[in-house]
Amino acid sequence: MQKDQIALKAQEKLKLISMSEISWWIRWLILLLIGLFFLHFGIHLLIAAYKLNDPALFIMTFFASNLIILISATLVIGFVCQMWRLYKKSSADTD
Repeated sequence: MQKDQIALKAQEKLKLISMSEISWWIRWLILLLIGLFFLHFGIHLLIAAYKLNDPALFIMTFFASNLIILISATLVIGFVCQMWRLYKKSSADTD
């Protein structure tokens, strides 16, 4: 009898991850990777802006790259915060 109760408690602690939770993590990881890609792209665009000789093109490229960096960095921070919040919530539920 006690072995069955111990086994049930162990199963409750492990809590098999549901498919909806797995798809949630996959979705947020894909969004995080897209945000990181655009952050990387914005940094390379900023570096390329400094190699331009035309001042008008430099100004446009400089501000465009800074906008890309700002938006993608904000999204990456938001995605990480969402994933951290779920991770903390799920780890608190298992304790």
